[in-house]
Amino acid sequence: MIVSAIGQGFLWGILGLGIFMTYRILNFPDMTTEGSFPLGGAVCVTAITQGVSPIVATLLGVGAGMCAGLVTGLLYTKGKIPVILAGILVMSGLNSVMLFVMRSPNLSLLNQPKIQDFFTKLNLPNYFDTVLIGLVMVLVIGAVLLFFFHTNLGQAYIATGDNEHMAKSLGINTDTMKIIGLVVSNGVIALSGALIAQNDGYADVSKGIGVIVIGLASIIIGEVLFGELTLLERLVAIVVGSIIYQLLILFVIRAGFDTTYLKIFSAIVLTLCLLIPQFKNALHLRTGFEKEEE
Repeated sequence: MIVSAIGQGFLWGILGLGIFMTYRILNFPDMTTEGSFPLGGAVCVTAITQGVSPIVATLLGVGAGMCAGLVTGLLYTKGKIPVILAGILVMSGLNSVMLFVMRSPNLSLLNQPKIQDFFTKLNLPNYFDTVLIGLVMVLVIGAVLLFFFHTNLGQAYIATGDNEHMAKSLGINTDTMKIIGLVVSNGVIALSGALIAQNDGYADVSKGIGVIVIGLASIIIGEVLFGELTLLERLVAIVVGSIIYQLLILFVIRAGFDTTYLKIFSAIVLTLCLLIPQFKNALHLRTGFEKEEE
C-alpha cells in the first residue's frame, strides 16, 4: 500500500507542477484545472478504446488540456474577463465537451491496453510500474520546465509574474506570457489526468472536482517543510509534498476514516498548511515579547 501511495504521489505530483506554473509564478489560481484534469483522462481513455496507442492517446490528452488553457488565456487577456471567472467558464464548458467525447459520464479501460503495460515485461513487484512511470514522467516534466525557465522566454515569463508593470516597460508582451503559462500549465495538468485515468482504469467527468486542492496541498506541504528553495529544489519539494499527501491519505484510510469524506480531509490539510506560517509568526512575536519583558 505504501508503494502504491508513492506511485500515486508521483502521478499527482505532475498535477502540482502544472498548478505551480500559474499559482506560484503568475500569482493567480487557474480554475481551468478542474476541467483540464478530467479532460486529459477523458480524451486519453476514449482514444485508447478506439484503438489508439496509449502513448499517442496520452499525448492527445495533453493536447486537449493545452487547448483548454488556450481558451482560458484568450478569455482572460483578450476578452478582459477576470482569470478566475474565465477558468470557471471554461471548466463548466469542458463538462459538456467530455460528455461529447466519451458519450457517457464515465468510460472503462477494461481489457484495453494501458501505458503501464509497457513495463509488464520487467516483472516488477505490484505497483512498482506506477512508481516507475511516475518517476520517469516527473523527471521529464521537471527537466523540460527547468530548461524553459532558463531560456529568454522563460525569464520573461517569470518576470511577468514578479512584476507585470516592470515587464511591460522592458518590452515583454505580458499577455502572451500569460497565455503561454496557461497553455503549458493545463497541458501538464491534463498529462496527470491521462496517467491517473490509465492507472485507475477509467475516466469520469466528475474526476476533476477538488483536484485543485490536491495540487495546492502538494505545493504548500513542500514549501512548509523545506522553506526557501531554489527553482530546482522547489520542483522537487512539490513532488515530495505530493507523496507525503498521498501517504497521509493512506494513513487516514487505514485508520478507518470513511473515504466518502476525503475531500474535507484534503481541505483541512491544506488549511492547516496555509496557517502554519501564521502560527510561526504568532509564536515568534510571543517569544519576542517575553524576552523584552525579561
